[in-house]
Amino acid sequence: MNPSEIIRAKRDAKRLDSETIGAFVNAYLQGEVEDYQMSAFLMAAFLNGMSGDEAAALTKAYITSGETIDWSDLPGTPVDKHSTGGVGDNVSLILTPLAAACGAYVPMLSGRGLGHTGGTLDKLESIPGFTTDLSIQRLKAQVKKIGCAMGRQTGELAPADGRIYALRDVTATVESIPLISASIMSKKLAEGAKGLVLDVKVGSGAFMGTPERARELAKMLISIGNAHGQKVRALLTNMWEPLGIAVGNALETAEAILVLRREIKLPELEELTLRLVSEMLIMAELADLDEAAMDIARQKLDDGSALSKFSEMIESQGGDSTVCEDISRLPRANAILPILSKEEGFVSSIDTRAIGLASLELGAGRKKSSDIIDPSVGMKIFAKVGDEISRGGILGEIHASTEESANHAIERVTAAYTFSNDKPMRPDLILERII
Repeated sequence: MNPSEIIRAKRDAKRLDSETIGAFVNAYLQGEVEDYQMSAFLMAAFLNGMSGDEAAALTKAYITSGETIDWSDLPGTPVDKHSTGGVGDNVSLILTPLAAACGAYVPMLSGRGLGHTGGTLDKLESIPGFTTDLSIQRLKAQVKKIGCAMGRQTGELAPADGRIYALRDVTATVESIPLISASIMSKKLAEGAKGLVLDVKVGSGAFMGTPERARELAKMLISIGNAHGQKVRALLTNMWEPLGIAVGNALETAEAILVLRREIKLPELEELTLRLVSEMLIMAELADLDEAAMDIARQKLDDGSALSKFSEMIESQGGDSTVCEDISRLPRANAILPILSKEEGFVSSIDTRAIGLASLELGAGRKKSSDIIDPSVGMKIFAKVGDEISRGGILGEIHASTEESANHAIERVTAAYTFSNDKPMRPDLILERII
């Protein structure tokens, strides 16, 4: 197995067979392929694409690089959700305890931030003491006891994907549909979930900029899952502005807690969460119809059951569960400055990717894999598409480590806004359902 010849073949847009892909991934794990060689392979795959068979082979190579979880002793169907990455998207923090409160079993393996998008693990780790490093035994025991767990990919589950995922984040190879598909499905298949609902993002804040690309990704993910006996459904959802108000790890965690406490109403964040949970409940055979599943989920959100489950999960994973009563226990930024509009009129569009990149520059994400995240930094985006803003009006606020970095972020955020004289139509949040 000659690594350079495999890289050359993919560089020249040749198809690789399953055995070759498996050998290349295994050699990387054994240290026989260097990071720079894997990076070259990823870029070649990004530029020239991979066939469905190649993506399936890469998924298999990831899965077989580690262990898989057997849930045959679980008194129910394990189900999960995955988002392809967005800005201000803290759905998982609300959805996981909510689904568990409805009676579902949710063994969620999450990821860190990729590019301009936030990562669920980084948000959870803003909670003092919270650990996402769960062994298979601990994950299984917790899910069986309280119904949910949120952990990271360990060396036991699809370790090849874990290492390659970090490379993709810093080599501009995130948006490749085959690479995304193999990464997502290897984790979800290794964790043993029998039902999976996908939130495939579309728009300026997503990796898939058009509905056509998002649909292509959804269909490849569903195909891989179905081939392994997994029930998979997908929602194509709009990422044309931050989903919630908060962007940044501690800020998004605090926002999720306030939603669970029913102290703030964020209609689109809530609508999407309830729709995704209802899909999970149907796959887990806890409800027969969408409407019935939505009613169950809404009741458990409103009556405080989901908040109690979130607190229970935090405590089980070593975190300070008192954050559920006092969000001031979460990290707080040193400098908090308002974002004032330089223009006036109706907000007609927001460059959501620019918002995500501004948050990354503040330290909420990573430019290279060794970067340390500052959980306190980020921003709140108050002005959304369709809102009327006066010159000097408040668009949001920056949470930064210094006033200098806050002022840089303010410039980037104000430049991300476009205004018009007429009030624009707000596009639909959920564009399509694919099964």
